[in-house]
Amino acid sequence: SNSWVRLLNLNYDSVLRQLDYRYVGFSVRCVRDYTDDCGILNGDNSICADCCGVPNGDGSTCDGDCGTCNDNSTCADDCGIPNGDSSTCVFESCGDQIGHGNSAYSTVQIGEQCWFAENCRYLPEVSPSSEGSETEPYYYVYGYEGSTVEEAKSTENYATYGVMYNWPAVMTEGICPSGWHVPSDGEWQTMEISLGMSEAEAASEGWRGTDEGYQMKSTSGWNGGYGSNSSGFNGLPGGYRDSGGFVDVGYLGYWW
Repeated sequence: SNSWVRLLNLNYDSVLRQLDYRYVGFSVRCVRDYTDDCGILNGDNSICADCCGVPNGDGSTCDGDCGTCNDNSTCADDCGIPNGDSSTCVFESCGDQIGHGNSAYSTVQIGEQCWFAENCRYLPEVSPSSEGSETEPYYYVYGYEGSTVEEAKSTENYATYGVMYNWPAVMTEGICPSGWHVPSDGEWQTMEISLGMSEAEAASEGWRGTDEGYQMKSTSGWNGGYGSNSSGFNGLPGGYRDSGGFVDVGYLGYWW
């Protein structure tokens, strides 16, 4: 009944990794799709089929458009879509903006990954903080207690901090554009390691690392305790939604 989250805190320069309740509303970032060494979209190299589809093969059984094999599943277009025609986006390289819905998002290269540099603003519906669920999707905008999407979108908090999602909402389609996805816990660890955290620290729970949080926090927007944002992640203190209401804007930033 719990899922992994990351926390940046006004008073700490490290990063918290913990499991949290799925009814809580947290922010979301997107990371660009990739193909692992086995040719699996967003894989972890655990299913090593060659590009002909042969488990642990050497690609010697066929030829194709993507290299030496008939299986063209590794032919990603400019949007990162296997066998796509680049029609789903105008994104060319990390650092460019990418459009999704009615929003344009900044992106940043962190290590070998390409991340959103701002929180997701996908908002198909909105609920007051008094409503929630562990099993049904819920969407929140900090401080907004109504149920009208356009009203919520007109608030300053929506423009600054984006939308908060419970876990079922994170698992629905639409939050990220085509060719992007909500990062796994392992992908968060990869990013943290690229900022200087050891593998052992990244895999541990609680407050980890030294100044990785400082590198991820924005240079403004916090009630003191600003970061350097040397990573380009631009983490803002958007607070969160709990069963008791909206909490800690200006002090904490949480991400699924």
